[in-house]
Amino acid sequence: MFNSFRFLFLSLFSIICISTNLKAQIRINNIQVEGNNRTKNYILLRELPYHVGDQINKDSLAILNTLSQQQLFNTSLFLSVKVTPVYLLKNDSSIIDIQIKVKERWYFIPKPYFKWVDRNFSQWWNEQNRSLDRVNYGINLSQKNATGNNDKLVIGFIGGYTQQNIIQYQLPFFDKKLKYGLGGGWQNYNQKEINYTTEKDKQVFAKTNDIIRKGYRANVNLSYRPNLFERHSLQFGYGKEELSDSGFLIQPNFLATQKKVMTYGDVTLSFTKVAFDYNAYPTKGAGTEFVLFQRFSKGAPLTSIQFRKLKAHSFSPHNFIFFETNSQVKFLSNHNYLDSRLLGYGNLQMNGLEYYVVDGNAASIFKTAFHHSLGSITVKNPITQKFLPEVKYDFWIRVFSNLGYVYSDHPLNTNKLSNTLIRTAGIGLDVISIYDFVLKIDYSVNQLGDKGVYLHGGINF
Repeated sequence: MFNSFRFLFLSLFSIICISTNLKAQIRINNIQVEGNNRTKNYILLRELPYHVGDQINKDSLAILNTLSQQQLFNTSLFLSVKVTPVYLLKNDSSIIDIQIKVKERWYFIPKPYFKWVDRNFSQWWNEQNRSLDRVNYGINLSQKNATGNNDKLVIGFIGGYTQQNIIQYQLPFFDKKLKYGLGGGWQNYNQKEINYTTEKDKQVFAKTNDIIRKGYRANVNLSYRPNLFERHSLQFGYGKEELSDSGFLIQPNFLATQKKVMTYGDVTLSFTKVAFDYNAYPTKGAGTEFVLFQRFSKGAPLTSIQFRKLKAHSFSPHNFIFFETNSQVKFLSNHNYLDSRLLGYGNLQMNGLEYYVVDGNAASIFKTAFHHSLGSITVKNPITQKFLPEVKYDFWIRVFSNLGYVYSDHPLNTNKLSNTLIRTAGIGLDVISIYDFVLKIDYSVNQLGDKGVYLHGGINF
């Protein structure tokens, strides 16, 4: 009798649980996309965490729609994205359509190219006295969505400080499952000035009337994206670097071969996992980057390993804290100048050290910043009322602190920042707007006692 009662109770409880669970499920009947005049539908659908026919938990719908909106916006294809559920029947909320409305960006922009060659704007403006001799200029033909497949084509003809010809193409997917991509590029260049050494932790340049350095580089890459957040890439490169006779006399250890000419091949294996609400200015989420680089060159091999971790933690819609750790190790075959450059190059940057660089074998930095929203303003666009009637600007105040360390097994006596703890801190104002525009205005101090205002960022067309 007791066993029969227990069986009946368990059966009723299971039926109730199953019934409750079924009621909590929603089936996606259709996904409608509007506003993508150029972008293919499947490019948008690839970014979604659900598909037609999927059964999802009703409580998860709002979270998944927010994620869909963030993923679509982070493609940098759209000015605006709106994802909303549409219930087909008034008395039945178990079947829905997903409606996606987007507004596309300008994709083809034949724009004049004007950019200082120094590591940042402040160095060019103050240390190099805004010299136009240290500017690259020309034209870039940039097509951010060449065939509607989120494929990117860049053709550049650059003059000025560095004479360059550039062509690059990247196709994110070429298979039916939209997981594999392919790309490649070519660049040749020449210049009449080189940064040949570091003294007092600052770059030192030498300029000649004739070409002092020239070279070319070609590369092809294969990418793999198994899910929404992870990307793997394998790149093969081949290139040549060459110094003039005068350049070799100025710095015989400039190239890794310690000769006037270096030809090389290289392989780069990289992994990224990025899950931010907005890649250009994340307020929540996390990112991981790992890069393994191997150069093959007779008498001048190089192995480099870099690991970077990013984390944005939101306390409220108006406050978040951002952390970054970034470390790189280079296994140098000899003491040449190009391979020894570390802190101050690429993404190994510290606020407050805009005028300084640190050479070495390994470097690690830790950065933290607290952000507080000051609000936003919206202004009318007097140029293109039809396409973009108004522009919104968001303002954030930021308080930051940076720590760094660079190990060098061959430090020069005039350079004091290697093999010591590096410290900077400051306060900044960030301005964020359309086309991933992020302008950062910082007031920073460092352990050397330097104080100053520095500008970073710009617009991403």
